Amino acid sequence: MIGRTTQVVDCRESMGLAKGGGLAQRGTLSEATKPDVIAIAMSPGRRHITKPVCEMTYGLRREGIQTSVLVLEAGTGVPESFPQGSRGYGPTFGLSEKEVEQIARHKIAVFHLGNVRSHVIFKAKEILSQVDIPAVVVAQCPMDLEDFAKEGVKTRLVKPSRQKTQTLGEVVDLVTGITRGATCNRVKLNQLAKVLNKHLAEISEREARELAKKQKR
Repeated sequence: MIGRTTQVVDCRESMGLAKGGGLAQRGTLSEATKPDVIAIAMSPGRRHITKPVCEMTYGLRREGIQTSVLVLEAGTGVPESFPQGSRGYGPTFGLSEKEVEQIARHKIAVFHLGNVRSHVIFKAKEILSQVDIPAVVVAQCPMDLEDFAKEGVKTRLVKPSRQKTQTLGEVVDLVTGITRGATCNRVKLNQLAKVLNKHLAEISEREARELAKKQKR
């Protein structure tokens, strides 16, 4: 029971980490009954803290939004597409075929991929290059849709040229000012819920129109 609504969640493929099992391990999916929203988090570690993904998820579920959570297997570091001059020698960010399939069966994604602007952009680009899904990016640092479009990421309002477009999916909204490793305040949770409800409503309307067209045929 979450708030006034009962939601069933198929929770985690393996036991959680830390005292009480509170932190999900890498490579695990907590799947909601309806595949509406999937929140995607980095892999947990000393420098990569998945908080406040669980708080955001719980807050969204309290608002009646069916939300799954995926903690990536290789969610640290930067992808191969990141500029080589500033890449360093750390881990490489990427998705497995299983994770691509898990993300693709949802209607919209929420990305929580760190606080460094360039890292967030290139991680989002890596995911959206493999999955055709609308995404809301959550981050601490200020950024706008133009920052994504400059790197070949399709966005709702700013489109890169056809030759420079490198993604299947697109960034449809941003919610900034959510700090990694810190409690997410109610104002930001409300903002995220409002954004998701808006886009879910638009997706439902679009699906209804497409269904009506098929029935007329």
